[in-house]
Amino acid sequence: MPGITVFSGIDRENQLSYYLDYGGIPSRPDRYHLKVPPRKMELAVSEFAVSYPESFTGTFDVDDVRVEVDGETVDIDEVVWDEENRLIRIYLTEPAPAASNVELVFSNMRNPRSSGMHYFNCLVVSPGDSTALLRYIGTWIISIGGV
Repeated sequence: MPGITVFSGIDRENQLSYYLDYGGIPSRPDRYHLKVPPRKMELAVSEFAVSYPESFTGTFDVDDVRVEVDGETVDIDEVVWDEENRLIRIYLTEPAPAASNVELVFSNMRNPRSSGMHYFNCLVVSPGDSTALLRYIGTWIISIGGV
């Protein structure tokens, strides 16, 4: 996964890679590996946020989230699922360095009941950012049900 996306509305340079351990079968448990390449990590990152569309009716287990930086698991301070705003916020204990290879791993997920394409956006906050505004760095176009 994810294969080739021809018409998505997302510029190719903003499409992020991912894979699902159990194939994205509707209504089934899964593990999502959401990748952020070094070229997108222009600055160090203290917080990752993943926004997802209203069409995504799956569930997340905030107690089973892992972040890997250059292949090593890093400590997470807190994971917050804001269901109302469709946002998962992952606060790291120590910032992930710029130009690092990052993977957000969501285990014990429940895929939505129906097939479809879901645009998950990757947003970040860098340490020392006085505004603490989320900055967009890319989109994972996640296919459920082989769509």
